[in-house]
Amino acid sequence: MISTGKTNKRAAGLRAVPALLAAGVFALSGCTTVHATAPATARAQAAPGAPARFGTVDCREAKCIALTFDAGPSENSARLLDILKEKEVPATFFLLGKRHIEKYPDLVRRMAAEGHEVASHTWDHQILTRIPPQRIREELERPNEAIERLTGHRPTLMRPPQGRTDDTVHRISRELGLAEVLWSVTAKGYTTDDSALIRKRVLEQASRDGIILLHDIYPGTVLAVPGIVDALKQRGYVFVTVPQLLAPGKAEPGTVYRP
Repeated sequence: MISTGKTNKRAAGLRAVPALLAAGVFALSGCTTVHATAPATARAQAAPGAPARFGTVDCREAKCIALTFDAGPSENSARLLDILKEKEVPATFFLLGKRHIEKYPDLVRRMAAEGHEVASHTWDHQILTRIPPQRIREELERPNEAIERLTGHRPTLMRPPQGRTDDTVHRISRELGLAEVLWSVTAKGYTTDDSALIRKRVLEQASRDGIILLHDIYPGTVLAVPGIVDALKQRGYVFVTVPQLLAPGKAEPGTVYRP
């Protein structure tokens, strides 16, 4: 479990991020201008002869949206997995290593076994643009190795803490076979335990090809998930993992994806 002090530090840093991500090309303070590829563009750029769909979903035709969770596993993740199983909804989990993967290995295995995409949110939530290249590499390699040991599958996706990235992060991600995934919807669950408010925030921002950012370290967020899922299904959305959202395109290492 993350200590209150650690959680508050992360939350404070996260508050400034969503406004920076309003466009496909955006600038991060002190960093380079980042060019992001939209899911529709990834699908359009698929190699000739690529399979038309990923599993049973073709997001060129279906009204797809991806549910993603950062900073777990936590003591709340088992309940979340029960909800997702009941609702038959796949998700993408961007996991932290220190105090999370190493503390809840059975939950990591369960995520993979139940068909969710298991990805990296770094080892210790370091802001990658503020640390030297060797530490960036360590932050990305350690969770990859831990996840592969537990699931037999090495992650191909990562989410940089606070969404902060630059050319150095792109280069190292490319070398490690990782694509970077940002988001278009955030509930700011770190600011409130009010599940109704979290649900409202998500529903107000949801759109086709959206990538929803939530945190399963917060119990109020987990309690909001059933209402979010039911409301978006009523609107005709189909829930997919991030790789399904990009298919028949594939996530390219070193590329940033965001609607």
